[in-house]
Amino acid sequence: MRVASVLMVLCFIALAPLTPAGAKGKKDSAPPPPDRALIQEDIASGLSQMDQGLSSAEDLSPEEEYYLGRAVAANILKRYAPYQGNPELTAYLNQICGALVVNSPQPTWFNGYHLILLDTEEINAFATPGGHIFITRGLAEAVDSEDTLAAVIAHELAHIHRRHGAALIKDMRLTEDLSASADRVLRIAGRGASPEDPMRLLTGQIRELVNVLVVNGYSQAQEFEADAEALSLLASAGYTPASLIEVLQILERTQGTHPGGLNATHPPPALRIANAEKTLHQYLVPDTRSFRLDRYIPLTP
Repeated sequence: MRVASVLMVLCFIALAPLTPAGAKGKKDSAPPPPDRALIQEDIASGLSQMDQGLSSAEDLSPEEEYYLGRAVAANILKRYAPYQGNPELTAYLNQICGALVVNSPQPTWFNGYHLILLDTEEINAFATPGGHIFITRGLAEAVDSEDTLAAVIAHELAHIHRRHGAALIKDMRLTEDLSASADRVLRIAGRGASPEDPMRLLTGQIRELVNVLVVNGYSQAQEFEADAEALSLLASAGYTPASLIEVLQILERTQGTHPGGLNATHPPPALRIANAEKTLHQYLVPDTRSFRLDRYIPLTP
């Protein structure tokens, strides 16, 4: 409806100046005024820009996702410093990520997957469209096994695979492109329209996505989708799918002491548990957690 409304407004504005006042629809036989051709050219340009906005509703290319995601990652690193107290743990987390993706339907990504530990007590995790995954020190301290770490990573990988961040950017690009086209056509009479600054629009997209990841969170439907795919990723890699439930139970217990982070940006853990348990029985994976106890690297407070 939004796109259709914009199209109707643009068409109405574009056609109105071409019929002289009082002509009542009669064809103007006189040659157009000197600047009328310029006005028509501006209208055509505005409508062409609108068409580009509509085409931007298509999926972002892997390269576009990567560079936008990298810019989002840079903004996240402005808010949180990377944790440098245990390089071995960071390498360990990337190995878990590698085990999950190599057995997934999407083992490769544009420029790969990269996992970074953030030095904050906040219990949270983020993933950018470019394949960057961030886990906070607080969350790494809260979990208690390799399988629960894997569950956290699997959920963030699912956001990447489902292109939830890219979908948000795509929607913002469509809205901004159509708005820019409408502004251009509306300002034709004043001849004062200037091209939109692409960097300003890009900055807005990046800022909004960072805000979604850190402050607002994705929609409940998107979080449920990520949980569902996380179960599949865990099972395919040989991890215990029920470890996702364990992570959600940890979040439920920490709601009182850690009200922000995942507890603020995600649906209530109880809802996520109930939703995940609907399909958990589909994954008949042997419980091999005991074999991973010796190699587990905990992050103690």
